[in-house]
Amino acid sequence: MHFLAYGVAAWIFCIGIYGAIVSRNLIQLAISLTVTQSSTYILLLAIGYRNHATAPVFKGFENRTKGVDPVVQALTLTDIVVSVTVIALILALALDAHKDADTVDPDELVSLHG
Repeated sequence: MHFLAYGVAAWIFCIGIYGAIVSRNLIQLAISLTVTQSSTYILLLAIGYRNHATAPVFKGFENRTKGVDPVVQALTLTDIVVSVTVIALILALALDAHKDADTVDPDELVSLHG
């Protein structure tokens, strides 16, 4: 099961990177980066997954109860928050670029100066 999740994460990462390389629009670039970032969620959750494990709450369970790793769950939630913040910043910069140059094509934004 873990190897399947690793493969899915790798394919999603590759699709996102391909989209970032071929995008001719800053909005499409932001969406491609979001797809790339989503692959890290799958990877982190696959790392912390354990077969037949319970939630990481051990009150009332015996000491030998298997539980999933709560650290990678916390890292995934932190990754989501950081991703939303970065995408919001990229979209705000795209809006500023559109306001100044009337385009979101990165090739046409070369003429802009600070």
